[in-house]
Amino acid sequence: MADAATKAEQHVWVKSMDMPDDAIKIKGFDFNKGVKLDEVVKHFLTTGFQASNFGMAIEQINKMREHRSKPVNLSPEEEKLDPIYRPRSDCTIFLGYTSNMVSSGIRETIRFLAQHRMIDCIVTTAGGIEEDFIKCFAPTYLGDFFLKGKDLRPKGLNRTGNLLVPNDNYSLWEEWATPILDKMLEEQKQHGTLWTPSKLIARLGKEIDNEESIYYWCYKNEIPVFSPAITDGSIGDLLFLHAYRNPGLVLDIVEDIKMMNSIAAHSKHSGMIILGGGLPKHHIHNANFMKGGADYGVFMNTAQEFDGSDGGARPDEAVSWGKIKTSATPVKIFADATLVFPLLVSQTFAKDFKSDSNGQER
Repeated sequence: MADAATKAEQHVWVKSMDMPDDAIKIKGFDFNKGVKLDEVVKHFLTTGFQASNFGMAIEQINKMREHRSKPVNLSPEEEKLDPIYRPRSDCTIFLGYTSNMVSSGIRETIRFLAQHRMIDCIVTTAGGIEEDFIKCFAPTYLGDFFLKGKDLRPKGLNRTGNLLVPNDNYSLWEEWATPILDKMLEEQKQHGTLWTPSKLIARLGKEIDNEESIYYWCYKNEIPVFSPAITDGSIGDLLFLHAYRNPGLVLDIVEDIKMMNSIAAHSKHSGMIILGGGLPKHHIHNANFMKGGADYGVFMNTAQEFDGSDGGARPDEAVSWGKIKTSATPVKIFADATLVFPLLVSQTFAKDFKSDSNGQER
């Protein structure tokens, strides 16, 4: 009769399968070699856990960029398309983000991508629009997550996480934006201009004429920006007040969904980079549904899937809907984008970027 140790060994010492030759071996960076940021990040892929997801995200974005650098061959039918729908490269890159990204210093990272036309289409929330313009007039400040709302409210300070935005910032924004809404209404009445949220954003980008602004560069580089819930923020407050003071301005969301989905539908290949979840994520997913699914995807947020939320959903859920191709290898990084996104851009879009003294690519 076998003793307990012998019986245990039969269960414990299960023979290992042979690992494939291309299996990734786990190994981190050796700091005895000195501190080299690029080398540290290069080892993320072989570190494991979310670091490896980060390494795979680098590969996904570089595949998007490789496709995007190829000249696009248009068919005779595509040549006849409205220029806004016509593919400009072999891979259309969609960037989506929630408003807190623009409230934070990630704004400057996004502005860099728009300034150098490294992405093709943006989707964000109302806050992701207005916060950019507001920062052109006055700064947002570092506060603390644990500051009490009852103490901040009498001081006219609004808290976004550990950021503080003075009420006066919104007054400056309203004073600047309201006359532009007046001009838009006048153009609508006199010339029959059909305004949409994307055209409103482009107009504000033109009027701000400030190189610190994301949407100044989007206007200048003809990058369409979609915000289907444009009224859900300070912009909505302005439109609400304007509707009483100078009524009649109309924003057509149907024209925008036609444009957004058509851009995706006519794309040769497409990639999605999405910070956060909710509306920006779903709007980009649904547009790519119109082309049979995106070819590439990188997602970054801290949400889990177990409540059925959009932000928490893993990329494979979108595959089941046809919004990501079954042949794709998308990556989700479970992390705070303020920590990870600048690093990701440093290893992809900005990796080979060379600028002159004015910050222009050369």
